[in-house]
Formats: sequence, structure tokens, C-alpha cells
Amino acid sequence: MTAGGCFITFEGIDGSGKSTQARLLAEAMRGRGHDVVLTREPGGSPGAEEIRSLVLEGDPDRWSAETEILLFTAARRDHLERTIEPALAAGKLIISDRFADSTRMYQGLSRGDLRALVDQLHRLMIGREPDLTVLIDLDPDTGLSRAKGRQGHEERFEDFGIDLQRRMRAGFLALAEEFPDRFRVIDGNQSLEAVTADVLATVEAALA
Repeated sequence: MTAGGCFITFEGIDGSGKSTQARLLAEAMRGRGHDVVLTREPGGSPGAEEIRSLVLEGDPDRWSAETEILLFTAARRDHLERTIEPALAAGKLIISDRFADSTRMYQGLSRGDLRALVDQLHRLMIGREPDLTVLIDLDPDTGLSRAKGRQGHEERFEDFGIDLQRRMRAGFLALAEEFPDRFRVIDGNQSLEAVTADVLATVEAALA
């Protein structure tokens, strides 16, 4: 794990339950005495939250994939500088709902063959990977139904439809094979309680 702190991220398709699991993990780890920072992407810092509204709201065709990569990288850089790095330096446990793997999927793979560009920008401007990535794997039809059922205003990516979600799921599972040292895959088709128990056991094993 990272010297002085630990950086854990949650990934998955829309509606996978990762945001809920990130919150529940943060609560559990605080109960175990950890100093926890729960954050999210895009967002996690004032500047990054402003960019969040630009990329998650509006028409699906509002931005090209290339423009999105730049916007997400800018938000991530601000998040890194203002939230993640200071917290890790202070020895805290960072739990983030999404990080660079989402950009590798949404913009780098599923919306075009731009993975190399995403990775190049990541190396130049971010230069950090999580210590542990928890992938909540869920059936795409179930996930999209859940996501659309929220009836929120941040549904730009859900509006791309089921084909994107299916490609994303396959892509996330491929990432887990590409980075086996930091990825742990959790079956998101279980009950909420079972998923929560698996997540906690996985994180505790990684921290041991």
C-alpha cells in the first residue's frame, strides 16, 4: 500500500452499486478507527466539481470523446492536487468512487479507440494508480435499469444506451485481467448485504 496512506477506488458500470458500496466501506472503516476521506470522480475538489456538471449533464453528443478526455484529466489533476495527495501524505485512507479506470473505459475504449491517448495523458498529468481497485461486476441490463430509475440530472452517459454498458462491462473485466495486482472483482448480482460483506473482506485482506 502507499506509504503513509492507502488509496482505494471503486469501479463498475452505471448502476452497479459502487457508490453505495464506497459509502458503506467508508462507514465501516471509520468504525474500525481509520481516518477516511470519501470522495468521487469527476469531482472531489471544488474545481473538479464544476467540471463534473459539464461532463455529466446535457445531451449525449455534447462533447467528443477527445474533449471529454481533456475535461476528465483536468478534473482529476485538481482532485489529485487538492484532495488525494494531501490526504495520503497525512496517512489517511482515501476511498474514491471512480478514478482513471473509468476514463480508460468511457472515453478510451467504449467511445472510440483512444486508450493510448488516455494512458499518455495519465502518465503526463496524473502519474498515480490506486493501491486497490474494487470492481463491482453487474449484468448491464440490471445496471442500466437501476441507473435510469434514479431519475437524476446526471444521466448523460446512461443515455448512450445498453450497448455502451455492455462494452463497458467487458472492458472493466479486461482491465481487471490487465492489472491483477490491484483489481479485485466482486459479484454485484448478489444482495446488497452480500456485496458489502465481500467488499469489506477484500479490503481488510488487502490492508492486512
